[in-house]
Amino acid sequence: MARTRFVPTPATPFAKRRGLTFIAALCTVGLVHAQTPESLLLQNKCYSCHADRETKTGPAYADVAAKYRGKADAVEVVAATVRKGAHGNGPWHMPPHPEISRTDANAMARYILGLRR
Repeated sequence: MARTRFVPTPATPFAKRRGLTFIAALCTVGLVHAQTPESLLLQNKCYSCHADRETKTGPAYADVAAKYRGKADAVEVVAATVRKGAHGNGPWHMPPHPEISRTDANAMARYILGLRR
């Protein structure tokens, strides 16, 4: 019986591309695409009512930071306010944002509390 010899053939461009796509997918499994706090504030339209150092419809973030400076639970309080909303003295209120994760709200709160005038 004659033996047939296996001769590998070069991969087609489709097979190469599919293989590279699979490898790229494996490399990104488990990676979190972290966003900066500033991009989270932009994405959630927080800057429509707030600014870092300027009072708009809502208070300046630097003023929020001054209010909570030195308080041990400041990050938790500000993050909870981001998620639950707040009612102030004026006609406006901050709407709740329950769609923002606790992790993102904490990152946003740490950014806000780090600002100074």
